Amino acid sequence: MAIQTVKVTINGTEHTLEYNSTTQKWEKTITAPTTTSYNKTGGYYPVSVTATNQAGTSNTITDADNDNLKLVVKERILPVITLTSPSSGAYVTNNKPPITFTVTDELGGSGVKESTIVLKIDSTTITTTKTSITNGFQCTGTPTTALSDGSHTITITASDNDGNNATTVTSTFKVDTVPPTLNITAPTNGLITATTSVTVAGSTNDSTSSPVTIAILVNGKDNYTATVSSKGEFSKAVTLREGSNTIAVTATDSAGKTTTVTKTVTVDTSTPEITSVTITPNPVDAGETMVISVEVS
Repeated sequence: MAIQTVKVTINGTEHTLEYNSTTQKWEKTITAPTTTSYNKTGGYYPVSVTATNQAGTSNTITDADNDNLKLVVKERILPVITLTSPSSGAYVTNNKPPITFTVTDELGGSGVKESTIVLKIDSTTITTTKTSITNGFQCTGTPTTALSDGSHTITITASDNDGNNATTVTSTFKVDTVPPTLNITAPTNGLITATTSVTVAGSTNDSTSSPVTIAILVNGKDNYTATVSSKGEFSKAVTLREGSNTIAVTATDSAGKTTTVTKTVTVDTSTPEITSVTITPNPVDAGETMVISVEVS
């Protein structure tokens, strides 16, 4: 008996096939479901085929009868890796900094495959804690061995359950555990001067986190900044008050680490007053000694 119709049902939608005399098969080009089958029972869309002859007799087979009717649909959207900390180019003062990031897939996608999430620092794989969040994972990895001061590179890779590889994330940061050097050449500590203006001068350097900034605090309230040259040298004129003055110079590197040197300078602008002078004896014999006595206030 001749076949009258062949129909296929996929994801609840029925499609009528057409007979191809060349291939002698019933065929139709059908658009696949737009959502991955990963989350479906068994990981596939069940397909059923019903053939009906001219007498109206039908026969239906399903995925339970033929594995070829188990339609696997894969998404093509890549999961996304987002690095949270440290940011690219950041300076960190901790030599075991936690690396935090997320890996997410699109809503309704196959989901992030947890075992594919890999964090590396300078090609060394870092053990990562993964906590489930909507459509993915929140991840944290901390080096077990202290990182050396200087530049380091983060590399993060991941895939979804349909085999789509996320765009690899790479980022660099610097570890700086050492504060900048600071040498004050002027003024000398304990200096006594008759002028209310002195020059604060010195040199600074930080091999990891240059450039270094200089801040000068006079008597706890007068703030000055000094420009540091390419050679690490600086100088700045500051104003002092009569009496004892405290000058605190602080060098701060790009990682926020600081070094402070404090100097004490006394300003004395008073003029000495000679209140009395005596010479004893006076007159004095030639070649003899005498005593000169001066009283100053």
